[in-house]
Amino acid sequence: MEPNAQERLALFIDGSNLYAAARALGFEIDYKKLLEVFAAKGRLIRAFYYTALLEDQEYSPIRPLVDWLDYNGYTLVTKPAKEFTDAAGRRKIKGNMDIELAVDAIEMAPHLDHIVLFSGDGDFRRLVECVQRKGVRVTVVSTVASSPPMAADELRRQADTFIELQDLAPEISRAPNAREHGQGRRAATDGAETETETSPLRNSA
Repeated sequence: MEPNAQERLALFIDGSNLYAAARALGFEIDYKKLLEVFAAKGRLIRAFYYTALLEDQEYSPIRPLVDWLDYNGYTLVTKPAKEFTDAAGRRKIKGNMDIELAVDAIEMAPHLDHIVLFSGDGDFRRLVECVQRKGVRVTVVSTVASSPPMAADELRRQADTFIELQDLAPEISRAPNAREHGQGRRAATDGAETETETSPLRNSA
């Protein structure tokens, strides 16, 4: 993805999917660095971050991260996560933001030249095709270096460009135990409390 100062660019980050991909590769994301890296590649119009939140908890482990993002250049899109009990009697949390992300991307497409989608979810293939027909280039950021791969093959084929998350790690990873920018280790646990097709569920104690 070459820098183009005139290109109108927007980031669409599937929070739980990106978290799961980075965790599978063994690193944590510094969201300040991520924003800087992509702001240097064009005229950054928006950086959307999507996540479901447990609103009835006194403390959500991702709340500090969400608050930091909201004050530091990201547009937060959230909705309440739903709690349920599975067949084995284990308490699980489910939150899917695919529709919200897709609607925003389609609405923003006329004002953009390039969309960067941070997700490997194959369900987004149709969205990518839709915005491409509107003249927008699409880059997908995910990983096939993990086991199993996090990026669906059909999504990679549809995208104009695929960026391997592992290749970005040197530019966007956070130093171990870093507490700067309000992104403490406990804060950066997006995806651990939400269910998506590509990220594992976490059992509650």
